[in-house]
Amino acid sequence: MTGERLQRRLAAVLATDVAGYDGLMAADDEGTLARLKELKKAVVEPAMSAHRSRTVKTSGDRLLVEFASAIDAARCAVDIQRATTGQNAAVPQDQRIEFRIGIHVGDIIFEEDDIFGDGVNIAVRLQSIAEPGGICMSESACREIRGKLEIGYDDLGPQLLKNIAEPVRAWRVHLDAQTAARRAAAPALPDKPSIAVLPFQNIGGDPEQEYFADGLVEDITTALSRFKSLFVIARNSSFSYKGKAIDIGQVGRELGVRYVLEGSVRKAGTTLRIAGQLIEAETGSHLWAGKFDGPMDDVFELQDKVAASVAGVIDPLLLDTEIMRALKRPTADLTSYDLYLRALPLIRAWAREPIARAIVLLEQAIARDPKYGPALASLALCHSQNFLSGWGDAAVESEQGRILAWRAREAAPDDPMSMTSAAGALLNLGEDANLLKPWVDGALARNPSHAFGWLWSGWIRTVAGEADVAIEHFEMSLRLDPRTSRRAFHLTGIGICHFWQRRFERAAVALEASFHELPSYAMTMWFLAACYAHMGRLVYARGFAARNGIVPGGQWLKIGLLYGDPVQRELLLSGLRLATTEQA
Repeated sequence: MTGERLQRRLAAVLATDVAGYDGLMAADDEGTLARLKELKKAVVEPAMSAHRSRTVKTSGDRLLVEFASAIDAARCAVDIQRATTGQNAAVPQDQRIEFRIGIHVGDIIFEEDDIFGDGVNIAVRLQSIAEPGGICMSESACREIRGKLEIGYDDLGPQLLKNIAEPVRAWRVHLDAQTAARRAAAPALPDKPSIAVLPFQNIGGDPEQEYFADGLVEDITTALSRFKSLFVIARNSSFSYKGKAIDIGQVGRELGVRYVLEGSVRKAGTTLRIAGQLIEAETGSHLWAGKFDGPMDDVFELQDKVAASVAGVIDPLLLDTEIMRALKRPTADLTSYDLYLRALPLIRAWAREPIARAIVLLEQAIARDPKYGPALASLALCHSQNFLSGWGDAAVESEQGRILAWRAREAAPDDPMSMTSAAGALLNLGEDANLLKPWVDGALARNPSHAFGWLWSGWIRTVAGEADVAIEHFEMSLRLDPRTSRRAFHLTGIGICHFWQRRFERAAVALEASFHELPSYAMTMWFLAACYAHMGRLVYARGFAARNGIVPGGQWLKIGLLYGDPVQRELLLSGLRLATTEQA
């Protein structure tokens, strides 16, 4: 009731659920329920009775239990997991009931038949990051039981748990010496996205498909390896899991990777269907799933197409996932890589204040590592955008951008991301597009699946006057990365190419779509205003220009630095002069 004083106490809380429960139910709901009921009766209930527990909530596969001490909670959890392992020994891997358990000691709010508060929520969130068959506990719980039970612990460090305000230091329990030794030998995660491509399952058992599946995995591994931003496990290590029932979390630990790609190949008449899914190893979260169909009469072409498509999707997807991870890290722990990742979404905003904040982060990254190519190239891009948009002293921004672009080229000549970003910065600063073509062409030769490289190649061809080639390159970038957050830059480039060919209606469609997605991008505004003017929509063009700060003698005059072709340059400038006439 309102005004009643809440009742609190210190307690050990154990939360548990069944790993992959929804999938088990989808495959065999009756069998799953029967096995779960049997395990509860044979394992869970006896363990809780033996360790002075109070069951608070039970629903479906979930259980919430309160204990008087952390030792009782831990003993109960260990008994459950060890006994469940024994019960599962004769059960097929895809039918096993495996519990995940979280334990926390903290303050709880209690009523007669329920408990609430962060003490409960933390236990539930720890359970969600525990492995199947594993136990994850908080620092407060681990401190209470350390040295009192014959189990070991792995320090997972501070964990950002959903709906918990502060990071919680977590510990993973291992139940025997063999597990402890295996974990101690596991390689550390690299300081960039790490991935293993597991052997694809040959559904149907056709030997010809087996060769195709193995070749496909090898091609995908090779395609991903071309991304200098990724750490990719070699084929031989990944194929050690071929034909085995695997646990994704265990694969991630044993290979030292954060992400795992698995898939299957199935024959349907004269068509092959390839399915793949990308999984975060630690949590089991599915980040992406895709399917590809193709005729069997040219399997090598299909193999190449799938490998390029999968690689093109995965690189930017992992980059976005790593950005979110970096944004959650405590600022005291940031590396050069983390600072670079934090800057990327600010650069993509393409507005003055975010660019200024990105510059601060990138300068910190370079101070830690002066030869970090991606940070150098991204910082060059920021200064080039300041120059192009009139944000700051033009001479200073131009000089800084050029120096940084060449530093990036010197530091990372084999990294497609660094090379294409450096080329893009120099393009914005007025460098001859024909001199920059070899930069992006070399990057794309090293990595044909690099969507960002195709984007900058499109821009360089746009400035060079190769409109139709540029459109092809923009479209290739979008095919490789259909979920891109940079779609506005592709659309503006496509719109400009149509504008050069005087296809003003098609140009306006692309430019309007880009403006809707990123209204702060000055290039879009300039070409859209000129496009409306050349379409005869002068009143609308002038209104659009006035609303978006396009005035006579404005920054748009710098367009002559980018577009050397006098006919193209005059087409744009004449349109902008028409759009700004009544503002003079």
